[in-house]
Amino acid sequence: MWIPSEHEKYGVVLASFRGTVQHGLPLEIGDTVQILEKCEGWYRGFILKNPNVKGIFPSSYIHLRNAIVKNKGQFETVIPIEDSVITEMTSTLREWGTMWKQLYVKNEGDLFHRLWHVMNEILDLRRQVLVGHLTHDRMKDVKQHITARLDWGNEQLGLDLVPRREFSMVDPDEIGVTELYRLMEHRHRKKDTSAPASTHHLFVHVKSLMSANLGEELEVFFHIYDGRENRPLSERFFVRLNKSGLPKWPEKADRQCTLFVDLGSSDLRKDVYIVVHIIRIGRMGAGEKKNTSNVQYRRPFGCAVVSIADLLTADSKDDHLLKVYACNTEIEWYQIHENIIKKANSRYNLSGSNTGLAVALQLLHGDIDQLRREYMVLFTRGVCITRKLGFSDIIMPGEMRNDLYMTLEKGEFEKGGKSVARNVEITLYVLDADGQILKGYVAAGSGEPGGDEYHSLVLYHNNSPRWAEQIKLPIPVDMFRGSHVRFEFRHCSTKDKGEKKLFGYCFVPLMQEDGRTLPDGTHELIIYKCEENTSLADCSRYLKLPFSKANLPSNNQTLKGAKESFWITSFLCSTKLTQNGDMLDLLKWRAHPERINDSLSKLKEIDGSEIVKFLQDTLDTLFGILDESSQRYSLKVFDSLVHIINLLQDSKFQHFKPVMDTYIESHFAGALSYRDLMKVLKWYMDRIVEAEHQDHIQQVLKASEYIFKYIIQSRRLFSLATGGQNEEEFRACIHELFMSICFFLSQENKGISPVAQTQAVFLRTFPAIYSELLKFFTVREVAGFVRETLASLPTVVQADSPLEAVKLQCISKTVESQLYINPESRCILLPVVLRVLQTCLQEQRDLVMCARIFTSMLSLIKKEENGIVEPAVLEEVELIVESLLGVLLRTILEISNRPQPAGPAMRLQFQDVTGEFVACLLALLRHMSDKHYQKLLQAFSSKDDLRDFLLHIFTVFRILIRPEMFPKDWTVMRLVTNNVIITTVLYLSDALRKNFLSDKFDYKVWDSYFYLSVIFINQPCLQLESFSPSKRKKILEKYGDMRVMMGCEIFSMWQNLGEHKLNFIPAMIGPFLEVTLVPQPDLRNVMIPIFHDMMDWEQRRSGNFKQVEAKLIDKLDSLMSEGKGDETYRELFNSIIPLFGPYPSLLKKIERETWRESGISLIATVTRLMERLLDYRDCMKLGEVDGKKIGCTVSLLNFYKTELNKEEMYIRYIHKLYDLHLKAQNYTEASYTLLLYDELLEWSDRPLREFLNYPMQSEWHRKEYLHLTIIQNFDRGKCWENGIILCRELADQYESYYDYRNLSKMRMMEASLYDKIMDQQRLEPEFFRVGFYGKKFPFFLRNKEFVCRGHDYERLEAFQQRMLNEFPHAIAMQHVNQPDQTIYQADAQYLQIYAVTPIPESQDVLQRDGVPDNIKSFYKFNHIWRFRYDRPFHKGTKDKENEFKSLWVERTTLTLVQSLPGISRWFEVEKRELVEVSPLENAIEVIENKNLQLRTLITQCQSRQMQNINPLTMCLNGVIDAAVNGGLARYQEAFFVKDYIMNHPEDGDKIGRLRELMFEQAHILEYGLTVHEKYVPQDMRPLHKKLVDQFHLMKSSLGIQKPQEFPAYVRASPVPFINGSPRTYRNSVPSIISPDTGRGVARRSYPAVNRYSSSSLSSQASNEVSNITGQSESSDEVFNMQPSPSTSSLSSNHSASPNVTSSAPSSTRGSPQMAEKHKHSRENACLSPRERPVSAIFPNPLDPAQRVPAHQIGDTTLPRSDPNLSAPDKVRPTPSSWSLDSVKERATSFSDSVGKPACPPIPPRPPYQVSTAKNARSQSPGPMSRSPQKTTMPPFTPSPTECQSTSLVSNSPVLSGSYSSGISSLSRCSVSEASGTELPTGDHPPHPLPPPSALPNSISSSSDEPIRRENKTPPPYSVYERNNPRRPVPLPHSLSIPPQTDPPALPPKPHQLRTGSMKLDGNADPRVPRPRPLPRKVSQL
Repeated sequence: MWIPSEHEKYGVVLASFRGTVQHGLPLEIGDTVQILEKCEGWYRGFILKNPNVKGIFPSSYIHLRNAIVKNKGQFETVIPIEDSVITEMTSTLREWGTMWKQLYVKNEGDLFHRLWHVMNEILDLRRQVLVGHLTHDRMKDVKQHITARLDWGNEQLGLDLVPRREFSMVDPDEIGVTELYRLMEHRHRKKDTSAPASTHHLFVHVKSLMSANLGEELEVFFHIYDGRENRPLSERFFVRLNKSGLPKWPEKADRQCTLFVDLGSSDLRKDVYIVVHIIRIGRMGAGEKKNTSNVQYRRPFGCAVVSIADLLTADSKDDHLLKVYACNTEIEWYQIHENIIKKANSRYNLSGSNTGLAVALQLLHGDIDQLRREYMVLFTRGVCITRKLGFSDIIMPGEMRNDLYMTLEKGEFEKGGKSVARNVEITLYVLDADGQILKGYVAAGSGEPGGDEYHSLVLYHNNSPRWAEQIKLPIPVDMFRGSHVRFEFRHCSTKDKGEKKLFGYCFVPLMQEDGRTLPDGTHELIIYKCEENTSLADCSRYLKLPFSKANLPSNNQTLKGAKESFWITSFLCSTKLTQNGDMLDLLKWRAHPERINDSLSKLKEIDGSEIVKFLQDTLDTLFGILDESSQRYSLKVFDSLVHIINLLQDSKFQHFKPVMDTYIESHFAGALSYRDLMKVLKWYMDRIVEAEHQDHIQQVLKASEYIFKYIIQSRRLFSLATGGQNEEEFRACIHELFMSICFFLSQENKGISPVAQTQAVFLRTFPAIYSELLKFFTVREVAGFVRETLASLPTVVQADSPLEAVKLQCISKTVESQLYINPESRCILLPVVLRVLQTCLQEQRDLVMCARIFTSMLSLIKKEENGIVEPAVLEEVELIVESLLGVLLRTILEISNRPQPAGPAMRLQFQDVTGEFVACLLALLRHMSDKHYQKLLQAFSSKDDLRDFLLHIFTVFRILIRPEMFPKDWTVMRLVTNNVIITTVLYLSDALRKNFLSDKFDYKVWDSYFYLSVIFINQPCLQLESFSPSKRKKILEKYGDMRVMMGCEIFSMWQNLGEHKLNFIPAMIGPFLEVTLVPQPDLRNVMIPIFHDMMDWEQRRSGNFKQVEAKLIDKLDSLMSEGKGDETYRELFNSIIPLFGPYPSLLKKIERETWRESGISLIATVTRLMERLLDYRDCMKLGEVDGKKIGCTVSLLNFYKTELNKEEMYIRYIHKLYDLHLKAQNYTEASYTLLLYDELLEWSDRPLREFLNYPMQSEWHRKEYLHLTIIQNFDRGKCWENGIILCRELADQYESYYDYRNLSKMRMMEASLYDKIMDQQRLEPEFFRVGFYGKKFPFFLRNKEFVCRGHDYERLEAFQQRMLNEFPHAIAMQHVNQPDQTIYQADAQYLQIYAVTPIPESQDVLQRDGVPDNIKSFYKFNHIWRFRYDRPFHKGTKDKENEFKSLWVERTTLTLVQSLPGISRWFEVEKRELVEVSPLENAIEVIENKNLQLRTLITQCQSRQMQNINPLTMCLNGVIDAAVNGGLARYQEAFFVKDYIMNHPEDGDKIGRLRELMFEQAHILEYGLTVHEKYVPQDMRPLHKKLVDQFHLMKSSLGIQKPQEFPAYVRASPVPFINGSPRTYRNSVPSIISPDTGRGVARRSYPAVNRYSSSSLSSQASNEVSNITGQSESSDEVFNMQPSPSTSSLSSNHSASPNVTSSAPSSTRGSPQMAEKHKHSRENACLSPRERPVSAIFPNPLDPAQRVPAHQIGDTTLPRSDPNLSAPDKVRPTPSSWSLDSVKERATSFSDSVGKPACPPIPPRPPYQVSTAKNARSQSPGPMSRSPQKTTMPPFTPSPTECQSTSLVSNSPVLSGSYSSGISSLSRCSVSEASGTELPTGDHPPHPLPPPSALPNSISSSSDEPIRRENKTPPPYSVYERNNPRRPVPLPHSLSIPPQTDPPALPPKPHQLRTGSMKLDGNADPRVPRPRPLPRKVSQL
């Protein structure tokens, strides 16, 4: 049975538990669990990090921990009983763990690894704390280390700053707000700036000396040297090295490591160095041979120097290899280090190329105790301490030193009768008074133990040696008296067995007779001659002699004139001995009473360090003198005491204050001194006002703290001794003293007078006296003294008086003192403090000090305990609120509105002041209870005062909510602030309701209230959704969701407003809308109904709520673009409609339907806007692709224009879209986008305001600027035709203003654009249809289809991959069928992509003759509204022998909402049309396209546009081969058989048309072969002959045996080639086919296999392969080509430039008859270029509307002869005998309709290719005239400047396509019937033939006259009538005939095409709806 657990409440999981049992709870090792119930070895509970999931788990898996249970019962919480640091570590590590993994994902590797190491370090420290074996000090250090690491990690991860006290987190509710602020501030400061350490230490570790020429032991000396003052700063560190250069005692670390301690910050300069001197121990000369003697000398070896500044940058211990230098001459040895520092290179050199001293150096910072904690290993292992010379910057009491430093400077010696100078060695001994050598007190340096003697260096042959060797003599104080140092001089001979001969000595005593030590400085010692060691045995002999030349009497000239001398420098560093005689005289005052006055006077001149050495002795002396001679010396002793007290104020000696305190407490014995001290002090106080010089009095007042200490202690001693006698007298004296103080303080002074300065000095020290007075007086008495003293200060003081600042400092110290903490005294002092504070705050001065005082006051107010507040506390709070609340609010307002001062220090202080005042306000409000609020609000005498107060406090609260109020990681402080604010607002809202509603309504107060509430809810620190779950849980447990509380308060207050709500409509719509965007469901549900209310009240007021709507929409845009709102919000907002139900009362005054309709309309609009805004926000996120951003912006822009009519928003988004296009380099789209704004403007002089990045300017100038910008972008986008239109428009404006300068520039710009059209190549884009299906797409794409203009060089695979990259979760659909509803509604993303063919609108330009391709290419791919896609399929039974019979084409035409290109690269499909093309119509299109391609190639060949003839060769080969092998025969079999004609009588005309096209093809081929023969290279002649033979076979297959057997309609039509290319005319057959251009691919055809081709590769590819290989496809492929119904034109309008190739393998190029398994591949393909429908990419320039009805077919379209030609120019064609049985029946319909054929002039080859011209005759077949009917043709005037064909094949030698596929790859372009023409034979190019003469009803014969060949424009052909009713549209350009006489008309100017806005889509389908124009209210934009 499960029973609630009593004691087992909290535990830690010991082992993982899978939870496989029923109701089992899976556990991971380390999880913490809360236990609810238990049952027989099982627990039931939950994991603390996921309390929602409960389950059971074995009790054996749990380690129970002690815990505190709060709120026992259902909602109990468990708090483990453990160290708070452990708790924090655990929770922090868990939070870090999640974020640490994210660092890896975000690729922040550096922080990832650093955090990993810190986490491991914290875990190790946590284990140490948990084990509990640490000492108290070690535990403190570990906790400090842990908290430092936790703070570091929190800062790095952007987590909150944790307030701590003694390493433990503090609960904000348990401490005051001011204290919390100080903790946060302290931690923030600590984080920002670590205080620089004032003490530094240098660690040195000697490792080895590397040198090639060692072999002797070495002594290495380190010291720190001041290069500026040229003196050592420290004693020496001494290391011995063995003969290998390694430390002699490697096992003793303290002998090779040292710490140079107590370096000040001033010592870390560039000119402070570490100097190393190296001495070798051995022979005199380094290279000498070993002699028999074993005498060792100390000889110079080398020196190394390194600057301390170089070590400052290194944090770790670095190894250094110091270069060792030797001096050139030993004379310079004493200053070698100076020479190295000064870089005097001539005086030293490297001792060896590879000599170096290896040492480790590291600078450490902090005091020595701190180092012992941080570097424990260093000190436990052993390190010797090397001290500074002299005391450190701060002298600590108890420090014991007695070190005498002697430096052997130099000597002067005589030769001693020798020819060379001596080798002098000094031996130093320390001897005591008895002449015994003191052993162990001679130290060469730290690191080695002291010795008995010291041997100096030996400098070779030098009678004036300079050693500069420093020795330390640490002689005990008690041995100093009587001791002396003796120096013995010996000559070291290099001969005579190397003995050392004594030749002299000198000595120096350490202490003088009067007890003074040897003075510091240099001493010249007298050298006494001596050759026997025995003579020195008795030191008493020479101690009587003078030791120094300075001490010689003036009459002793003998010794003074001695030549031999020895100089030393001494320096004493002692805490016990003195060199000062005056100090000794004072201490021995009893011996010489007559010197007391003199000694007391000289005390002020003694160095402070000497006084503090003997502080206790000195004080005893002073009070001894005072006791014995108080009348005589009281004033002098008092002054001396003042001097000593003030000396301890110096920072160097401030640590001696405790020494004095200890002296007062323990050693002071002057029981009677208080009388004298009080008397002298009062005497000084009384003299202050009259004294001229205040300096000495000020010194007395500075020492008043310690004087009072002595007075009180003396009185206590007296009371103890006498039993409290004379107490009243003492009290009276103190009262008198304070009366004197009050009197001098009450003196008013103007300006900065001496008395005012004295008053300031006293006030600074006055608070220090309180604690002393409290020892003798009661709290109330002392408080009375203080109150009277402070009250005596003058009330009216100048604001700039320094006394005011000091007064505040005094009050601050008073408030912080022990006196004020006591409640009894506080009630006495509080009014005084409040009065001063109030005055200062009102005058806004000394704010820093005011804040400090206020903080201290509030921190003393106790919190309520058990819900009970003490009356005294309530009274105190009331007093503070009454005095300071109002002025505090004004102060915060004033500070916040000030500009922040410059300079980081001032800014920091400014922020501190603001923060402290804010903390004070929050603390005060937190202490206020209901009664306080009631009294506060009742205290206002008028409504205006209350109104001002409310406005002030609301404004201050708004300031507190600002993000910059506190640092960003102060979340704890922000939450406390918000808690106080909401509590206060709840109190104040009652006052607002009671006092400012109904007739007393005040809009400003209510508006301020609502505004505060809104920004309160929206502040970032309350958005709990953005926090981690653990942080969110903590906040909710402590404070709840304060946003919901404030939202409920807003709703409540809004309901109280009544009719006053109208004052806030529409002003509050935006703010309230911002609140509803917070993703908190409860808050939203509270706030949304307010909008109903607003709509209702607005409806009542004005009958509509347009204002509400306008404000809603404007605010939504700005808020959602800031990242607010979500999908849920949209749905919630939409739910306003059903929410009308609960509020029927809102609808009573209007008809329900009207209100409801307009409401629904508004909500629908807002919802749709939100959809787009949400999409826009999501797309604008970092990392999204540009395409998605552009599409979304277009959607939003159009919504603002068409649905909302928001002009300003519309223009803003135009510019956002423009910027996106520029970023994506879509220059054409950018131009169209900016054009939208341009078209809203007019050429007027109206002024426009400053807007976006536009300055204030006239409308004309802004439009001009826009025009120029758009032209520039059109130019960059190679859309020059559009730029020309704008150039002309601007030019017209300049011309109208006579601005010829700009007009000239504009005309030149226009000309340059024309040049670019003709000279620069433009890439032809591909177009792709994209369907976005599924609910996962954004709203602007969801379940819509678009056509997209591809990027340059982008083909289908690349485009498809790009789309899949943009939508990585999308699934590519593998078919082209329309998807069903399951796909539409699927919760996924589906993409359907395939290529489509553009249908150009500008057919007139494309059909003109002579218009260059450069121009036509623009009209083919610009201003396109409609696109086409063909899908082949079989209808009915498929004939396996001939599949053309059943092959249909499904043609889909897509119409867009806007033409491409436009403001986007893609537009939505507005309309879909689907038609089916019959097999016969498909065959017609295939042959038409091939005929057009042949014509184009022939034209290019004749005009020399092709550099080689390969493309024409391949095309002819492909067509002839395919025709011979059954290509055209397949069509004959399919459509010319009787069965088909009988079954399809309606297709008679189409069959005839197909027949015409087949014959036309034969005629074109014949002409093409003639041209081919003239240009074919010699090596390809065999191929040409083969083509001619096969052509005859082809004619045979068509039934054409002789030239005369062409039908009449064919023979009658010459080949009217412009520039020599075949050209014919035809009538279109009636059809539902859209004769739009498609694109096909060359395919190989295999005899046995018939395929549908699904390849849509660029037709350029296979041709390039052919050209590279130099051969055409094999004959077996060529001869078996079949017509392919699935293919279209080989001539691709989509292909890339000839330079871009993409080839397909032969397997992809098949015959039209596809194998069975492949026949549906088109339907199922993924639409890659190899598989896409060919018509999906290749365009047809004709519109279906241009098809001519069937009844117009006839003889009316054939050309007539030109009657205006003269007889000699006419040619009689040869009668034709060609005929076909199959057309005999219809032949009569073509009789009499035939003109005379003519061959147009063919331009000559270039001059260098022309051979000798010969006359040649040419003949052309003349058709038989069968009917006298004459007809006319509608004229079409081509441009005479045509230079190239419309085919893809331009000037490139490489033709983009393979021509081996015959009819299967015929172009789908419309062509006319062919007319046969025979070209002249011979080796020369064919000569031009004149047009045929008019010979009706007769047979033309050939002319015998030779035709003169001319290189000029061909003569015009016959002109048709312009108004032929049966030809409503002009023929395609390839069929047009130039007029006879009229000059050709130019194409229309580009600007004439511009209608409507840009006038670029003037030919667009009128059925396509256009966006409605915006109303013209742009004038201000």
